Amino acid sequence: MLWLPIRMIKLLLPAFLPYNVMLYSDAPVSELSLELLLLQVVLPALLEQGHTRQWLKGLVRAWTVSAGYLLDLHSYLLGEQEDDANQPVNNNNHAPGHQNNNNANPAPAVGEGLHAAHQAILQQGGPIGFQPYHRPLRFPFRIVLLIGFMCITLLVSSLVCLTLPVFAGRWLMSFWTGSSKIHELYTAACGLYVCWLSIRGATVLLAWMPQGPTIIMVKVQEWSLMILKTLVVALLVAGVIPLLLGLLFELVIVAPLRVPLDQTPLFYPWQDWALGVLHAKIIAAITLMGPQWWLKTVIEQVYANGIRNIDLHFIICKLAAPVISVLLLSLCVPYVIAAGVVPAVGLSGLSGVTPEMQILIQRRIYPFLLMVVSIIGILSFQIRQFKRLYEHIKNDKYLVGQRLVNYERKARGTSSVPPPNSIPE
Repeated sequence: MLWLPIRMIKLLLPAFLPYNVMLYSDAPVSELSLELLLLQVVLPALLEQGHTRQWLKGLVRAWTVSAGYLLDLHSYLLGEQEDDANQPVNNNNHAPGHQNNNNANPAPAVGEGLHAAHQAILQQGGPIGFQPYHRPLRFPFRIVLLIGFMCITLLVSSLVCLTLPVFAGRWLMSFWTGSSKIHELYTAACGLYVCWLSIRGATVLLAWMPQGPTIIMVKVQEWSLMILKTLVVALLVAGVIPLLLGLLFELVIVAPLRVPLDQTPLFYPWQDWALGVLHAKIIAAITLMGPQWWLKTVIEQVYANGIRNIDLHFIICKLAAPVISVLLLSLCVPYVIAAGVVPAVGLSGLSGVTPEMQILIQRRIYPFLLMVVSIIGILSFQIRQFKRLYEHIKNDKYLVGQRLVNYERKARGTSSVPPPNSIPE
């Protein structure tokens, strides 16, 4: 599945290999971001689709049936129950004695044979027992042919997986990147999504064909509008927001830790976007697991609507616009202070604002403001906790049912004796 397909690719497509992986790059955390992007974004998005699992099961099923009928091993691979299930049964044409004989020796239930053994193994159990099957002539030779057919299938599958997604991704990305080399993880991921969408579109079109051309045109118009809305939402939610989030993370964390003050930091949009995708996924997961507030409600509403009932106005107004506004403010306000206010103060003649000080402020203002915001958040959280503790102590000491007792503010010069109408504690 690896060596032989690579030899065939080198023989048939000499210019296709090697893959461009850029193991050593000046871009920060490139390998880590790419691996996390593959494991946390690309593979879950493909494997979590129910259609993908159905297609894989269908392919395995079709291969097993084809191999069984070609090599006369259908009974060995799938059992005899399918042939019996496909035949029509008419109990009225049988004699009573014949019917009793059938009841005495019932046919095997659906799901037995090797399928039942595999299911029992998966369920941490053992096979039910030996199931009889039809043994054709030259049975060992047919088993060898079955293994050879399986090896050829694995070889072809590996060859397709190594070439088709990368080739499709390279062809698509060449339209906006030109001849520049891109990491093959991006090309393979793009090719996988394109192949999945192509197969999905073909299956949907085949399902619509029996309904006639009029229904197909109506469905095509509906799906075109839905795809256009989905592209707009994907551009905002999966493009702009991760890019801004990754750039903010690099300005706050990565650049102050990696780049000295006497060097100029370089920003890579692809790497910032990859980091932003991972951070956006983590923030969304934390938000969904956290307390109920507006962002969690909006995300749950968007997820409940799905792609078919996508509400573009709701997503833009309630999700994309507020998040993009917060991220843009977080990026622009420190830059305006460092690149606009501080040089203006220096030009006004105020002593102490040297060019070195301006560079230091430009490089350290993002982590400084993050520290200030974090301290303010911690202080506000502690103040709220102290207020809750105070209310809890007050209610424990003075609250009886729904009425406060023995809790009256004493005026200056008044006696400390409680009034007679008060209820003692």
